[in-house]
Amino acid sequence: MVHEINDQSFESEVLKSTQPVLLDLWAPWCGPCRMVGPVIDKLAEQYAGKFKFCKMNVDDNQKTAAKYNVMSIPTLIFFKDGKAVDTVIGAQSESALKAKIDSLL
Repeated sequence: MVHEINDQSFESEVLKSTQPVLLDLWAPWCGPCRMVGPVIDKLAEQYAGKFKFCKMNVDDNQKTAAKYNVMSIPTLIFFKDGKAVDTVIGAQSESALKAKIDSLL
């Protein structure tokens, strides 16, 4: 399951998560964001219980996007133990994302 989060829930959902987190910063008007969405949905099913997947609309939640210097979307930020450990910009293949997820488990 992919959790829809906002600036207010970011700390509790991402920074305080006991599992590693992939945060998808996106917007509905962004073509590449819509391409990567189904890939993230699929990975969320495959890694259920081991890895947490969150998405945040940057149009509605600019505070978090600004904090992590998001200049283009989609931006995927990987968190572990409350810290951003990796960032990927642009649509990515399923295999590329799996490799990053596996490296954090």
